[in-house]
Amino acid sequence: MSQSASLESEHQSLEDSPASILTTLPDISLPTKVCSPRTQQQIDLLLLALEALELGASEHMLATARQLGIDGVVKHRVNLWRLRCSNPWRRSYTRDYLSLDQAKALVIIAGFRAKDLMVVIRQLLLAEQQMREKNLPLDNHFRLSEYLERFRAHFRSRMNSRRAKVSAYIASEEQLNELALSLLDKLLFCTGTRGMQRVWYSLFDGEVA
Repeated sequence: MSQSASLESEHQSLEDSPASILTTLPDISLPTKVCSPRTQQQIDLLLLALEALELGASEHMLATARQLGIDGVVKHRVNLWRLRCSNPWRRSYTRDYLSLDQAKALVIIAGFRAKDLMVVIRQLLLAEQQMREKNLPLDNHFRLSEYLERFRAHFRSRMNSRRAKVSAYIASEEQLNELALSLLDKLLFCTGTRGMQRVWYSLFDGEVA
């Protein structure tokens, strides 16, 4: 699908300044004014699912940031990597905290990428449903198997196996598959009416002051 087509249609109702696109997600009242490690972990996992969906995902994310005018927040590949390393599950965890604007930018990028990949995401979730209805292994479907395999490979190579939860996922292919599919559900939800805003709120469940 064309990345520019979906972005252009969204731009019709937005101003060109970074502030306008960031305000499509509401401010959250947080005690510390920065995101929690749990929120940062969830955002990174959404981006990890996008990486499993398409080759060159990081470049697509950066191109999206440029087209939306938020490349002052997500500046380049190294900057994107450092923002994602705020996920405490990562081997390369930096112990940094995302500001709300940084978190908004990453979620908006995820949402716009999901819209561009909506057909693929729907096809994969439909394939999952069909495989389960027929009591067949998910890996019997080539495209679904490819997504799950990529996700598992990305997760195992980038996450810190010394963390208990990460270790549990790595030890269970089934649990990793379920995580990968739940992230597909969340990405698809982003494509719906006010879906991105609802996903944004869900990242802060139990944390709002």
